[in-house]
Amino acid sequence: MEKCDVIIGIAQLHVSRAPGRIVTIGLGSCVGVTLYDPINHIGGMVHIMLSDSKKFAINRMGGEILNKGKYADTGIEELLTQMIAIGADRRNIVAKIAGGAQMFEIKEGNDILSIGEKNIEASKNVLENLGICVVAEDTGMDYGRTIELNLDNGDLLVRTVTQKEKYI
Repeated sequence: MEKCDVIIGIAQLHVSRAPGRIVTIGLGSCVGVTLYDPINHIGGMVHIMLSDSKKFAINRMGGEILNKGKYADTGIEELLTQMIAIGADRRNIVAKIAGGAQMFEIKEGNDILSIGEKNIEASKNVLENLGICVVAEDTGMDYGRTIELNLDNGDLLVRTVTQKEKYI
């Protein structure tokens, strides 16, 4: 079977079986969360833009969030649900996260622009509440990232303009 890449944008998510890769470009303050079942070779990625749907959601229809991938609380749960639906075993799933950069200078005492830090914290809290272990991360700092999840083995390639590329 030929490998193919799926590229997701901001507030999008995708799940798939091996072979192939899932890619997202331009993680600044956003966080890329990947889940991977190494036994069944099923993985998924969500490009989280904001931490909490209860706090930030404005796209609701009848009380339901229209774009679950936009928020840490709804996006990670939806990613897990979709992975299980195609055969992943929840007991095998591990997480890797990247992004959450501090893209803007913040004056002391004003955390309104600490979006990246809030996205990292919210993502980790959701994963912990779901009982999913974060096995690797490349988060924070002040630079953007592009990440690629290899569905064959769960490796997460992290690329930046200013840093050396690495696998986590």
